[in-house]
Amino acid sequence: TENLMSIASTQITCNSSLCWCHLPYLIKMNIKCIHSSKLKECRFWKTSFGMSVFNLGNAIMGSGILGLAYAMSNTGILLFLFLLTAVAALSCYSIHLLLKASGVVGIRAYEQLGFRAFGTPGKMAAGISITLQNIGAMSSYLFIIKSEFPLVIQAFLKADTNSGEWYLNGNYLVVLVTISVILPLALMKQLGYLGYTSGFSLSCMVFFLTAVIYKKFQIPCPFEEFSANSTSHSVIPVHSNASVLVDHAHHYDNRHVVDDAHCTPRMFTVNSQTAYTIPILAFAFVCHPEVLPIYTELRNPSQRKMQHVSNISIFIMYSMYFLAALFGYLTFFENVEAELLHTYSRIDPYDTLILCVRLAVLTAVTLTVPIVLFPVRRAIQQIIFPNKTFNWIRHIAIAVILLTCINMLVIFAPNILGIFGIIGATSAPCLIFIFPAIFYIRIVPKDEESLRSTPKVMAACFAGLGVLFMIMSLSFIIIDWTTGGGSAVGGH
Repeated sequence: TENLMSIASTQITCNSSLCWCHLPYLIKMNIKCIHSSKLKECRFWKTSFGMSVFNLGNAIMGSGILGLAYAMSNTGILLFLFLLTAVAALSCYSIHLLLKASGVVGIRAYEQLGFRAFGTPGKMAAGISITLQNIGAMSSYLFIIKSEFPLVIQAFLKADTNSGEWYLNGNYLVVLVTISVILPLALMKQLGYLGYTSGFSLSCMVFFLTAVIYKKFQIPCPFEEFSANSTSHSVIPVHSNASVLVDHAHHYDNRHVVDDAHCTPRMFTVNSQTAYTIPILAFAFVCHPEVLPIYTELRNPSQRKMQHVSNISIFIMYSMYFLAALFGYLTFFENVEAELLHTYSRIDPYDTLILCVRLAVLTAVTLTVPIVLFPVRRAIQQIIFPNKTFNWIRHIAIAVILLTCINMLVIFAPNILGIFGIIGATSAPCLIFIFPAIFYIRIVPKDEESLRSTPKVMAACFAGLGVLFMIMSLSFIIIDWTTGGGSAVGGH
């Protein structure tokens, strides 16, 4: 190690697994690794602090922000703020455990941490959880594009009915978006290259937040609502473990005023839906599969610097989540729907600003898919090709196969997305709470921290909290399935 630190050369010969995972000093020195037998380069491109914040923020930010106003209506402002603050703090602590375990052994791959902690079973558990969680997320994002994009185009064209044009066909549009936007971004060699698109994606969500705040001061309470001559309903997943009821209305004429005697915000509310908001908020900051890949590419990396990246990203998302929920709730109060933008459509389905916001949200969702795909590809490579050097053909093939399979699911088997609800309710608590805690307990040496030390006792309690969230989420999903309800459980 001392020899490496004193070397001024920019090129050494090394094993690929060391290049990728085991030598933080190589990454810190911006060294180019060349495999001794095949002379394949595995160059580390450094990502700036700001770009890393954008990438992690984009990984956190999901379409679940659209359902937070509904969550606030079922908890009240103060209870929602308390729960959101607690979850944000727990997410920062979870990332701290992950980074601390990573720093002890010099490994920056989630799967390899699992291997160091529990051998092959740990590696497989981490890899499978990341793969299933993120495939479920990508499937939900593409399903949103398939379902919402045609409606936005139709509203912009002010077409009362879908007359069958190809540009109003969701199946064609999701394939077109995948090929023209998602696939080229997913083929980037390094995650850091997506910093600019992540910044633009977050800008779209800032535009969404600005519109929500503006509409609060424009829409009166009670508000006037268009009446619908014909409506159709469909269930659109918000994440791999969430679904919301969306009202697609096409013909509007006679206005009527919504009878709303409750135009006063509630600070604290407990009802039959309050318990559902706990798992929704618990999964609001899912970004843990992306933390270590971003850490690997961070310029002049250190545990403290990556923790700052995580804290800033989580704080930015925390602020946006709370403001979007607050002003969305203060606009519609108890009339807010599970998908906020569809509540605005009840007032004016052809509102140009809201249509632009819906388009911006679709853009943000689209640009999130490549970020989510990177950890899946890395997990597959760690499981199937653990000792292989970087190869463009394999890199491209995995991305193409993944996106093809996900598009096939979205187009031909959309009902299978319900299965991803169960998967997400299982994998998300593992990735956020359970794995970081138990990896930390196993990896940090006992002579440094005993099992009865405060940090490890806290980590054990944290893992227990993850088990509790998993049981709650699975219970609510099963209750919804058995009762035919449509409550949202989940919320990235």
